[in-house]
Amino acid sequence: MARPRSSAVRRLRRRVQAWRRRALGGGGLVLLSLVGLTVLLCILYAVAPDFWPLTLLVLPMVLGSVFLGPRMLPWFVIFVLGVLAFAVTRQSPLTPRIIVGVLVLFLLGFIILVTSFRRSRLGVAGVQGESMLVDLRDRILSQGRLPELPAGWFAESALRSAGGTPFAGDFTVASLCPLENRLDLVVVDVSGKGEEAGTRALMLSGAFGGLLGALPAEEFLPAANSYLLRQEWEEGFATAIHLNIHLDTGEFVLRSAGHPPAVQLLAGSGRWTVHESEGPILGLIEDADFVEVRSVLRPGDAVLLYTDGLVETPTRELSMGIDKLQGQGEREILGGFDGYTQRLIDRLGSPQDDRALVLLHRR
Repeated sequence: MARPRSSAVRRLRRRVQAWRRRALGGGGLVLLSLVGLTVLLCILYAVAPDFWPLTLLVLPMVLGSVFLGPRMLPWFVIFVLGVLAFAVTRQSPLTPRIIVGVLVLFLLGFIILVTSFRRSRLGVAGVQGESMLVDLRDRILSQGRLPELPAGWFAESALRSAGGTPFAGDFTVASLCPLENRLDLVVVDVSGKGEEAGTRALMLSGAFGGLLGALPAEEFLPAANSYLLRQEWEEGFATAIHLNIHLDTGEFVLRSAGHPPAVQLLAGSGRWTVHESEGPILGLIEDADFVEVRSVLRPGDAVLLYTDGLVETPTRELSMGIDKLQGQGEREILGGFDGYTQRLIDRLGSPQDDRALVLLHRR
């Protein structure tokens, strides 16, 4: 009879251990710590109310909003407010200072609860939810990093968002096909500015990155246009410019969707040329056609792709902005092409606009 008994004990022990892992994992240990802190603060307040103010209960509520998940946080806030109500009823008399402190704590608890319900729609909250969103942003934006190019070629990009936030409505997507030695560069400007366009830009950068690597060059902009139309966003339009270049010969094709034209520096003459290509804005017209512009990037030449925030301001038209870009671009060449886009984007455009710039140079 000893064996069944020992096996039952082992099963019971495993169940207890599993329960402890569930209780202490996933925020359980944090919850127990915060409950203990709340009780301790209430005891201190009951012993010495003049030295330990009741408003110290702000500390566990704020910590709970940071570290607890969407399931635990509402119950913990209700627990803190219940302890607070019990502690106040034990005090006599109720001074105006105590009443104001209680009202502030209840208001803070209400704000935390509302915030928790909104964040719970993501399924995670607190530090875990924020780290997940940051990781998602970094993974998607990594698709815009320029690939390592063969010897004799140099590429560089720079991005500035409105207000200096990490989310921007401008982004770049790049794809290198080693078998064909072909490079695709796309610069996109999503409607809106800063954080307003950040969500759409994150989604589109992932979608456009997949389309760019999977489709022939001539099919990319039509596919991107169809994708935007299917989203049915109220403000779901974007401009884009697509450069497809064969790195063996330097021959390239430009296609534009309502985007500012690319400019090319001709090393032989030292002059800039503007490549005007026509095409409707993405997300507005079905079965849109995008006109091709063909040229060659010879040794020493460079081409710039950019968004309108770099050249257009409320007081300056697009054509004048492109002229200023060429003039400033010629001066910055004296410092070399390394760091060229960073210097140029810092000197042009407005801090209130998203700005993106890509340089491709044939050494």
